[in-house]
Amino acid sequence: MTKTPEEFKKEIADVLASLNEGVAMHGGGIVLVDADPVTGCVSVRMEGACRDCPMIEWTLKEGIEDTLRSLIPEVRTVQQVE
Repeated sequence: MTKTPEEFKKEIADVLASLNEGVAMHGGGIVLVDADPVTGCVSVRMEGACRDCPMIEWTLKEGIEDTLRSLIPEVRTVQQVE
């Protein structure tokens, strides 16, 4: 059964809230912009120190995407948007 867009976004927002605790210690933040339960695509905006961090691609793929995919099977990819 496919989740509604609202259910999908809420589930992702809850995970991102816990991840934000870690990135906040480095002066950054992760904001959920959009999430599509059909395609599994999640769009986030990196804020603060995260925007200019040289580790941003690693954080997106190895941190955020891997965590979301392991906890929410419908997530396929995470992309950064401005």
